[in-house]
Amino acid sequence: MRLLELSQAGRTPALPLRIELLDAAGPATLTVEKLLRVLPGQRYVGVAEWRGRKVLAKLLVGAKAARHFQRELTGVRLLADQGLTTPALLADGLQEGEGGWLLFDYLEEADSLWQAWRAVEAQPLLSEAQQAVLGEALGAIARLHARGLWQADLHLDNLLRHDGLLHVIDGGGVCVATPGQPLPRDKVLENLGVFFAQLPVELESFIEELLVHYLLVNGEHALPLEALLKAVAKVRAWRLRDYLRKVARDCSLFSASIGAFGLRVVRRDAQAELQPLLDDLDQATERGHLYKTGGAATVARVELDGRPLVVKRYNIKNFAHWLKRFWRPSRAWHSWVAGQRLQLLGISTPRPLAVLERRWCWLRGRAYLITEYAAGQDIIARFQPCLDKEGSSSPPEIELAALDRLFAALIRERISHGDFKGHNLFWQNGHWSLIDLDAMRQHHSARGFARAYARDRARFLRNWPADSRLFQLLDKRLPQVPGTCPE
Repeated sequence: MRLLELSQAGRTPALPLRIELLDAAGPATLTVEKLLRVLPGQRYVGVAEWRGRKVLAKLLVGAKAARHFQRELTGVRLLADQGLTTPALLADGLQEGEGGWLLFDYLEEADSLWQAWRAVEAQPLLSEAQQAVLGEALGAIARLHARGLWQADLHLDNLLRHDGLLHVIDGGGVCVATPGQPLPRDKVLENLGVFFAQLPVELESFIEELLVHYLLVNGEHALPLEALLKAVAKVRAWRLRDYLRKVARDCSLFSASIGAFGLRVVRRDAQAELQPLLDDLDQATERGHLYKTGGAATVARVELDGRPLVVKRYNIKNFAHWLKRFWRPSRAWHSWVAGQRLQLLGISTPRPLAVLERRWCWLRGRAYLITEYAAGQDIIARFQPCLDKEGSSSPPEIELAALDRLFAALIRERISHGDFKGHNLFWQNGHWSLIDLDAMRQHHSARGFARAYARDRARFLRNWPADSRLFQLLDKRLPQVPGTCPE
């Protein structure tokens, strides 16, 4: 195969790929055995064999191949020239009208700092293990900045541990101000904003403490906390907008098919597993364990190869109901977007896996949402022992503290649920998880959010008798938005 043919190979070319390349030593065959990342028709990154050696291959094709190749090559050389630890570039080349390639030393059994973070992220905030991972990352970022470089696509997956060293990868995202000279303060703040914006929002109060790891390596500038927090907020808002655009289109995260006769968006990493369910959705729903039937929605738990999932089918009750629904986004689509929003904001909800709409000439009909299954107890069942006649105990403090964090997050993000009954809040893996997001909304106006929050808070408290000790405890403990509740 030639690089030109690879540009037309789509997202899942057959492996192994054998591509004829020509470098200074002559022609040779690159055999790609495993693909790690694919941007169809543009970029293919994978593990390959080249002249008897295992390599990481970046193959750049399509109309922009020359520009992307030059950016990658420049970034890789900048890292090496400034003495920063990065995988060695073994071979590279650009063929006019075909594409370009860069072959790197393959770091066998390397693990990224993202993998290291995932292993410790459930620990208490800023535990010793979490601080070690973030401190390691900030040290690497500081070394980049001290040499006048920054990583525009800065995330923990671009920092690899191997043989006791931390390698910076992805030359395509490496930018430079003045090589060898410390990066200007405005660029430092902007780049650190990108880094901290990807961490849980709850860590924001620890940013000043974490900055010590950076300043120990690069103390060139004083870094005002207020300016850094503004940079973090700006990047968080951009990331949310960018991500919510992706949930409606075909990309590396989602497989999307949207047209006049149907809509289907599926998480790409779950697509193969979900296909049998997607092929027989109505029958599988009817055969499942039904929580709710008829009316506007049918909710069922279904088993897929032993894995429990929830299917929520939004029904069209009659012609009058269809007239109200066909012209606007379905409640399934609203719930899909709301679930993705909560996931990115770090607010727990069962992961949305797929959304479908039946359409005829763009007119919407029945719709479906598939999510992971929330296996825990809802808050009504969880707190029931506190209502027993002889029971005088309070809920466990760990569960109350998790409730505090949930309400604080909803206030911080100006999110109202819209139907905050206890059966829509589940205890799962040490935190409270929200379900039934049909009416969820993120508010732009503080006044609009205050009104919606007041309704949510009042509805939540109505889950328990007003004269109960539990009601009084929660009423005292739950945060209030000024102007919404009596002091």
